[in-house]
Amino acid sequence: MSENQAGKPLFYDPTERRIRSFVTRAGRLSNAQARAIEEFGTQFIIPYTKEQLDLTQPFSKAAPTIVEIGFGMGDTTAQIAATMPDKHFIGIEVHTPGVGNLLKLIDEQKLDNLRLMQHDAVEVFTHMIAPNSLAGVHVFFPDPWHKARHNKRRLIQSPFVKLLVSRLAPGAYIHCATDWQEYAQQMLEVLNAEPALINTAEDYAPRPNYRPVTKFENRGLRLGHGVWDLVFTKK
Repeated sequence: MSENQAGKPLFYDPTERRIRSFVTRAGRLSNAQARAIEEFGTQFIIPYTKEQLDLTQPFSKAAPTIVEIGFGMGDTTAQIAATMPDKHFIGIEVHTPGVGNLLKLIDEQKLDNLRLMQHDAVEVFTHMIAPNSLAGVHVFFPDPWHKARHNKRRLIQSPFVKLLVSRLAPGAYIHCATDWQEYAQQMLEVLNAEPALINTAEDYAPRPNYRPVTKFENRGLRLGHGVWDLVFTKK
């Protein structure tokens, strides 16, 4: 575990008094991604504030809203939004190249039902998402932090799940997916332990049709790697 000059772990945030589930990387921003941010950022990126967000405001109409946490480069997010035009989607991602790439896809595919936020999802859910307001939450292939000493950095842990559940409307769902078996087992334990949730399957769920199989996932499946989906609904 890396440490700074003061001897504290680099992922420790003294202002929030918590361990973050991500490290902000300075990935290479392509010219197309930078251009997309410049041209479309103002229209499609929701600024972070410590005020509750009116979910109709970014879209100018009401519709069931689904939030995806950590959309990566955004290809899956764009595909799902394109197949569900009657729903609104908000994608949260901290890494700038992914934000730029998804903005480019929004423009190319004319996705009027998708907006983005570039901020820490924990803070977004804490301050901006109203209780009982969401139709769903997607968490696809979050960083497994596979080393035992880093497991505490995993996103899907009881306190955060409780926060997510509080923002779901009754009957809404949480859909998690991972290709790391030990993390899948932890996810199952954490989600099963939340009393406000009901598992839609006996343990792991079949992949819902709306979640496309990514190139990375296909490569892993050809190599014999497993993928686990978990879909729980709020009572």
